[in-house]
Amino acid sequence: MGELKEKLKALAQRIEPLREKITTEEATKTSIIMPFFQILGYDIFNPSEFTPEYIADVGIKKGEKVDFAIVKNDLPVILIEAKSITEELLKHDSQLFRYFGTTTAKFAILTNGTHYKFFTDLDEQNKMDNSPFFEFNLLDLNNNQISELEKFKKDKFNVDNIFSTASELKYTNKIKTLLFEMWDEPSDEFITFILNNIYDGRKTKNIITQFTPIVKQSLNQFINELVNKKLSAALKSTSEDKKAKADEEIQEEEMPELDSGIVTTEEEIQGFGIAKIILSEIVNEERVFYRDNKSYFNILIDDNIRKWICRLGLDYNKKYIQFNDGDKTTVSIDKVTELMLYKGKLLEVARSLID
Repeated sequence: MGELKEKLKALAQRIEPLREKITTEEATKTSIIMPFFQILGYDIFNPSEFTPEYIADVGIKKGEKVDFAIVKNDLPVILIEAKSITEELLKHDSQLFRYFGTTTAKFAILTNGTHYKFFTDLDEQNKMDNSPFFEFNLLDLNNNQISELEKFKKDKFNVDNIFSTASELKYTNKIKTLLFEMWDEPSDEFITFILNNIYDGRKTKNIITQFTPIVKQSLNQFINELVNKKLSAALKSTSEDKKAKADEEIQEEEMPELDSGIVTTEEEIQGFGIAKIILSEIVNEERVFYRDNKSYFNILIDDNIRKWICRLGLDYNKKYIQFNDGDKTTVSIDKVTELMLYKGKLLEVARSLID
């Protein structure tokens, strides 16, 4: 997975500087989409393998064309409908839906270069499902998604193997999405489900309203406890291995304040734990360290203060997160668990610091 990960990372890094110049569908195809499939091992310049403008007749309409088709043994196995990077994908699903039923392809991909949706026919044979079984954003890939993409590489592609796991993947993603929604804003139905197991009285509207903040608070505490439990072993090993030496090349003002009055709080350790779990998507957990100063708490790569990812200010009433980007972006927070809301930013900064 390492080689694929590095190539996809390199492609993603190329996109942002070019985004303003990629204004058409054709530019999106040549600068992002075709290189993406080249990374997966396909010969994008061989029309017998990667066919542009593949003809997919739809009913009485002849000559309907799909942007690309990946072909095996002279038959299409994957249809690819491409849109401009400036376009959203939702409104185009029906177009690919029409093409899917007219070919032997078992998979269809809808993409605007950064957002990819993978479809198959889980619900009804030879009829493309309304919702994708797999989707991702190229600019925010995690390890699990890269593992799924491995299956679509030319040298590993197997229709039966992918199809057998597509159903599990589709519903796993749906369940995760639902859980995130219920965590952020639990519905009345969800509150009622909880109350059915803990409350014997009538579940009136007033009761549901009364219990909604209690359920939200319980969910947050539950997640925090899970995080802390998972981190206990990792934090122990990190503390034992934490290097005592200072980086001699660091400017004096960047040196940690070696003051015996520094006390690492439970909230700071919790923030470190959350960051470590998030960063594990792109970097080995053993490379993630912390250094506590009097005024802020550093989270860094390789115990190198030059590679600090973010700083947590948690000792005072005004709490904040500062990211080590070009602007030293700083956001105010009420509690350390809000670090989870900035996962994308945390990963973005970390990627820029990883060797």
